[in-house]
Amino acid sequence: MTDPAHMSEAEAANRLMRLAREIARHNRLYHDQDEPEIADADYDALVRENNALEAAFPHLIRGDSPNAQVGAAPTSALKKVQHAIRMMSLDNGFADEDIAEFIARVRRFLALPEDAPVALTAEPKIDGLSCSLRYQRGELVLAATRGDGTTGEDVTANVRTIGDIPERLTGAAIPDLFEVRGEVYMAKADFVALNERLLAEADDPEKARQFANPRNAAAGSLRQKDATVTASRPLRFLAHGWGEVSGLPADTQLGVMQAIAGWGLPVSDRLTRVDTLDALIAHYRAIEAARADLPFDIDGVVYKVDRLDWQQRLGFVAKAPRWAIAHKFPAERAQTTLEAIDIQVGRTGKLTPVGRLTPVTVGGVVVSNVTLHNADEIARLGVRPGDRIVVQRAGDVIPQVVDNLTRDQPREPFLFPDHCPVCQSEAVREEGEVDIRCTGGLICAAQRFERLRHFVSRAALDIEGLGEKSIQEFLDLGWIAEPADIFRLRAHRADLLGREGWKEKSVDNLLAAIEAKRQPDAARLLFGLGIRHVGAVTARDLLKRYTTLPGIHALANEIIALRENILPAEGEEEGRFRNRLDKAIAEHIGVENVGAAVGHALADFFHEPHNVEVWNDLLGEVSPPDYVVETTASAVTGKTVVFTGKLETMSRDEAKAQAERLGAKAAGSVSAKTDLVVAGPGAGSKLKQAAALGIAVIDEAAWAEIVKAAG
Repeated sequence: MTDPAHMSEAEAANRLMRLAREIARHNRLYHDQDEPEIADADYDALVRENNALEAAFPHLIRGDSPNAQVGAAPTSALKKVQHAIRMMSLDNGFADEDIAEFIARVRRFLALPEDAPVALTAEPKIDGLSCSLRYQRGELVLAATRGDGTTGEDVTANVRTIGDIPERLTGAAIPDLFEVRGEVYMAKADFVALNERLLAEADDPEKARQFANPRNAAAGSLRQKDATVTASRPLRFLAHGWGEVSGLPADTQLGVMQAIAGWGLPVSDRLTRVDTLDALIAHYRAIEAARADLPFDIDGVVYKVDRLDWQQRLGFVAKAPRWAIAHKFPAERAQTTLEAIDIQVGRTGKLTPVGRLTPVTVGGVVVSNVTLHNADEIARLGVRPGDRIVVQRAGDVIPQVVDNLTRDQPREPFLFPDHCPVCQSEAVREEGEVDIRCTGGLICAAQRFERLRHFVSRAALDIEGLGEKSIQEFLDLGWIAEPADIFRLRAHRADLLGREGWKEKSVDNLLAAIEAKRQPDAARLLFGLGIRHVGAVTARDLLKRYTTLPGIHALANEIIALRENILPAEGEEEGRFRNRLDKAIAEHIGVENVGAAVGHALADFFHEPHNVEVWNDLLGEVSPPDYVVETTASAVTGKTVVFTGKLETMSRDEAKAQAERLGAKAAGSVSAKTDLVVAGPGAGSKLKQAAALGIAVIDEAAWAEIVKAAG
């Protein structure tokens, strides 16, 4: 993987787009269809790459970021169940350093000293299907799969057939309501026996149903519509946590898990509590060494902060708790032949080389394609069709070429194209970037299709029924070429009714879905236009301040004027001038985490007359309402708050998170726009500046009262 520190924002934005799509597809295959195409290590590495890019480029975080998703929406015939408390996923770590940083983040968030002990529980991460068990007054009343984290599937009848899961809890101090969470799995020996039985029972052995691995077997068995089928499958259960409860039997993770075990539910016998990083890693190594001999598949070790009051303070990010992490195991490598290098053209015009491989099995999954990223990566590896290469299925990019075994053999080097393979427009590399891009814009069929597909995608306008096939059909017919044309499709209703696959109901449903977006969310529309560097989060952040799309256009024009009026001083170096200009642009935008790159992208977009025509044409068809942010009402809603000095009951990050939840903006410096300063011991210049400006100042205790009053 290219180091994010050496990536341009354009490269990062393009890669994040591709990762979001790829990870979403694998989520659907894994969670809903139980037919994953890649190994868990492959999936983990894709997520790891996505996380590294989002950390390096937070303003590029997409609305469809994998970190905003958990699992995949259930689509089977099983009854749907709303989880009372969302079933979250886990962040992953792969190196010992990742775990050290996790513990350091916990200390920083909780404002603990660097040497303060942080006790953690550690247990094997079993590779099964997540399941919740709801007990009321000790009786099992509901079992559900995780699904997308919010909505799962009712598998109560099936779960009642699993011997590990008691119908009634036994023991002392059982709460009136307790939701146990864990993994339904199939032991390795049971998996082999099941496949042998299915083969023996099949009328035609060649058509016998065979599961690819124990996880698939467990998932397919649990999600049967007929509970008698589940009963015939050797499923097991292992508890690892809890969801909604009326009370807890202990104040630590380990204590609660021991209570769950005491009530009759199986808990890992390798669950332990450790106080140091060295002990944590030693436990990881011990489990890794015993991995092959364990009766079930595992893919890592899960660490959780032991103190529950600390867990509550740490809270959650988009899809995972801050107080837990999965330490994943490494995977494998394999050799194969690079048969060809194809060039794909993306929505932004980026030319991406894809290696076509002689199919090779790595970790039980067949790999036939691998991204080569860009021309520089091809040159670094020296790869050419015909080379013998090593493919890695764990690490930074999966699949990834890690070595070229035949680079010294005499063969012509691969010549990266200087023209777009789709529209034959010139392909150029922008200054300071690694990507080579087609200059064709909307005249390039590849970009036109991708831009329109992005515009109607779920993260953008989310027009139901207007999928890839329909977009391509309408492009081929010449009915659409730019976003506004979508809202003029009603003029083609009669022609569409006469086409294969289009009935009156489907046509009217599509047109109704389009009409329903005449007043779209402004941030979604701005993101949907595909302006460079303007991801879903950046679009929302801009509109929080500028509220309307005409306001965004006006901002772009102001930045254009800045670029025309701020000129290099005599003898000023190019780099210094660029830094000065970028600083002026960022300050003019005045939005936290939105920098000069976004400003330049907006200016570049609106400087092109054709883009302004597309923009104006679109706004002639739609009327987005002013952008309004939903927040918890409080005494500081809409105000700008600055925290200064040492906070004694929370970290600065925790305080800022509280402010944002209450609808306030947490700024880093005091200015005339500041409404409130929260000052702790040691407050210095910011406190003096607040006094000079007549800004209200409160202490940490008063801030806590504001938070408490908001509920």
